[in-house]
Amino acid sequence: MERADKGLAFMLQYENVAWYDAGEVRILDRRVYPTKVEFVVCRTHQEVAQAITDMVTQSAGPYTAAAMGMALAAYECRSQTAEAQVKYLEQASYTISHARPTTVARMQIITEGCLAAAKLAIAAGGDVSQAIVDHTVESNNLRYNKIGKMAKYLVDMFPDNGAVMTQCFGETIVGQMLKEAKNRGKNIRLFCPETRPYFQGARLTATVCHDMGFDVTVITDNMPAFVMQKEKIDVFTSAADAICLDGHVVNKVGTFQIAIVAKYMGVPFFVSGAPDKGHPTVDTVKIEMRDPEFVLQAMGVRTACQGVKGYYPSFDITPPHLVSGVVTDAGILSPYDLHRYFDEGNAGEYADQ
Repeated sequence: MERADKGLAFMLQYENVAWYDAGEVRILDRRVYPTKVEFVVCRTHQEVAQAITDMVTQSAGPYTAAAMGMALAAYECRSQTAEAQVKYLEQASYTISHARPTTVARMQIITEGCLAAAKLAIAAGGDVSQAIVDHTVESNNLRYNKIGKMAKYLVDMFPDNGAVMTQCFGETIVGQMLKEAKNRGKNIRLFCPETRPYFQGARLTATVCHDMGFDVTVITDNMPAFVMQKEKIDVFTSAADAICLDGHVVNKVGTFQIAIVAKYMGVPFFVSGAPDKGHPTVDTVKIEMRDPEFVLQAMGVRTACQGVKGYYPSFDITPPHLVSGVVTDAGILSPYDLHRYFDEGNAGEYADQ
């Protein structure tokens, strides 16, 4: 099978997200990319979990890293009895999936899928780590292809020679929508808010857009309203860290305020991703609060004096009335009708089917 990352930017290639080999996991350090191309090397699955917590990788990156962490856990316990290996991998699944609180439901789908592949390999006396890597490549192919379907529906919403505003780094959907736009000859312009304090929009989204040959402009996080009006933005789009079945969208902090501006300006806001069974209502979501000191600096340079306090929620929640549509692999759905996605037999973005 042809790998689904073919033709995508450097940082969307599987090996350049996270990869297990010979007792270690290498994770592209997105905290310094693209200024530096460096990989964090993890030699225990706990180090993989810590790397996810520390934002070495984010957006969809942690899902590949989590799976490769499970392959590393299998290597760690390779000399134990079959029963002990399963127990060890169950604990590893819990440790890795709980690395960040807001995305636990999705991470559990990933690590439990790896656990199921491991159990089959253990029973067959095979190479458990390799079985998990093979499972991960197949799962990534499936997920990338599902997102490729989403991209077709999303790009339908882009006018020819249109202007599109993004938010944070939507990972695979960014690459797939650009690939689809290029295939259709839609020469869109992109505007990327920088996404403080990690600058994912400036460093990651803009780099992928540039690498794939598109006109891309970085703006600061306080410019979306002016830019939306002045540059005549046609579509605002983002991915999501959780899409609740009640239509609330959890994404990088700042999404909510851009959605408010888009609504005021009459610009449609399309969110890409399948709804999450693990979040039937927004009340099930725990918003991760990170170290407030981090907002008092920019790329390592302190911007506020000592004694000033910071405040750092990683995500915010956009209510359904601000969402024009949820772009799934089964089509664009109303945020008020997301149960239909599963009622019609769809499995979800991270399910292995």
